[in-house]
Amino acid sequence: MSTNSYNIDIWGLVIALLMVSIAAIITVRMRIGIATTLLWSTLRALLQLAVMGYIIGFVIAQQNPWLVGLLIIFMLVAGVQITLSRAKGVPHGLALPVLLALTLTVLLMISVVAELIVRPQPWYAPQLVTPLAGMLLGNTVSALAVGLSRFFESMRERRNEIQTLLALGASTWEAARPSIESSIRLGITPTIASLASAGIVTIPGMMAGQIIAGGDPLNAAKYQFVILVTIASLTLIADSIIMLMVYRTCFNQEAQYIL
Repeated sequence: MSTNSYNIDIWGLVIALLMVSIAAIITVRMRIGIATTLLWSTLRALLQLAVMGYIIGFVIAQQNPWLVGLLIIFMLVAGVQITLSRAKGVPHGLALPVLLALTLTVLLMISVVAELIVRPQPWYAPQLVTPLAGMLLGNTVSALAVGLSRFFESMRERRNEIQTLLALGASTWEAARPSIESSIRLGITPTIASLASAGIVTIPGMMAGQIIAGGDPLNAAKYQFVILVTIASLTLIADSIIMLMVYRTCFNQEAQYIL
């Protein structure tokens, strides 16, 4: 198997930026109104990815478990901020539940994948653990944002139904359960779709990246499978944990609906 890799030089980045600029011009001509957002997001992504590339390169060179831990903590905190900024219509004060849900699930899945499936040496191998944490967090953050938005939207839509259920003697859990199920189902749906289409409709990012870098396609496929099923498990667990932690915020101590 060839180990040739294909590097992207400065002109490659310029061409990529040019493509985005052309797309922005098209949106201006069509009066869609997203040109500024598209360009700003593109430049922000370029800067963030470049900075993260340098940081991960430094962490890999140092081979220090404390640096790996600090980087994951930073990613978790950023994940909380991004989750709450993307979620619409959620009340204040959810930062701690989101942080706990992300921390528990991400650390659990990293431990399972790194220590039981891949088993790297050393156990904290930054070239494995940091990209793995990033992929898991990226997907989980999106799912949590969608799930939280859907949950509180559903609870508001079901106000009369919930109050009726409570008046008839239902517990707060029984009253909130349809909204919880709806939010978890919505959060996990994109991940299930990715699982179903992987390898037939799409070649996912991790597999494609390893192949482009000269890796063995079959080994890349195994890595991608592990990542996909881990993301699916993580999304479901994280959504379930956060729903169990936040549904009570819709009720007071007397089990009255207050949202």
